[in-house]
Amino acid sequence: MKILITGGAGFIGSAVIRHIIENTNNNVLNVDKLTYAGNLESLEMVAHNKRYQFSQTDICDRVALDKIFFEFQPDAVMHLAAESHVDRSITGPADFIETNIIGTYQLLEASRHYWLGLDENKKAVFRFHHISTDEVYGDLEGTDDLFTETTSYAPSSPYSASKASSDHLVRAWHRTYGLPVVLTNCSNNYGPYHFPEKLIPLIILNALQGKPLPIYGDGQQIRDWLYVEDHARALYKVMTEADVGETYNIGGHNEQKNIDVVKAICSLLDELAPDKPQGVEHYVDLITYVTDRPGHDLRYAIDASKIQQDLGWVPEESFKTGLRKTVQWYLNNQQWVKNIQSGEYQNWLNQQYQTERA
Repeated sequence: MKILITGGAGFIGSAVIRHIIENTNNNVLNVDKLTYAGNLESLEMVAHNKRYQFSQTDICDRVALDKIFFEFQPDAVMHLAAESHVDRSITGPADFIETNIIGTYQLLEASRHYWLGLDENKKAVFRFHHISTDEVYGDLEGTDDLFTETTSYAPSSPYSASKASSDHLVRAWHRTYGLPVVLTNCSNNYGPYHFPEKLIPLIILNALQGKPLPIYGDGQQIRDWLYVEDHARALYKVMTEADVGETYNIGGHNEQKNIDVVKAICSLLDELAPDKPQGVEHYVDLITYVTDRPGHDLRYAIDASKIQQDLGWVPEESFKTGLRKTVQWYLNNQQWVKNIQSGEYQNWLNQQYQTERA
């Protein structure tokens, strides 16, 4: 197969590309604008593989997309390109509307016009796989409730609202135009190559530098954590095996309170990085509670039974094993971290989490 992957230089996209190049014989074209969170260093191990190509292209550029489709002739599209950080969406929602809604529209139209021009055999094979998030569902009030594929949408942030919009567009293009689509909604991902603005890498890196570990509110927010390599396997399985029009929720079966995640990281660092920064006796002492963000959802939790029953996918990593691998990876790859911590990122981080040590 020839697979066009948007956002392939991002955290999840790069994991998907590494999985496909290393475990299949398929060809991949990575289409990525290379915004602040896009990092080609996450693909160094496959960059010189003859089955991998890269195009620095904005998915909002329809002319460029049409050229890419004409030249590459993909059998499938995996759409991961998105602005994805809730905090950034609150302080600057415009980029999220542009990329997640307008970009998805342009990609759908480019895909549809390309698909219409295929012969009947290739048309029957073609798939448009839209990768989304569980945040489109809003949050869960009960302790036992789970998001299913039929849960009503109730997004809380500009980010989740823009992703919900893109989900609706994809389903509309399937129903109205017949475009062969599949959709997935995933829980919080974590693992190697994660951009340091997200909770787990932020806590690891701040702790190693003796900086405050910022926790929103009281830290009781609950998330279902999914190891990124498990997610990559699931996405490829859905793209190659799911029936047209299906939606699958992908979760790690690992519900954790934010405060417990941070404490678990601190415990691992006590073991794996015992040479602490000056003045730090225990990493957990760096925990600092900061003002909660507006509209913060309390709990996300996914019912992933459908993908297990239909496609036989289950996560291989528990939160305990996945978190240990993640912490160890960051300890072993400090140069990767240094290379992406640009001045722009640091300025944003300081502004977003400005606080005094408690």
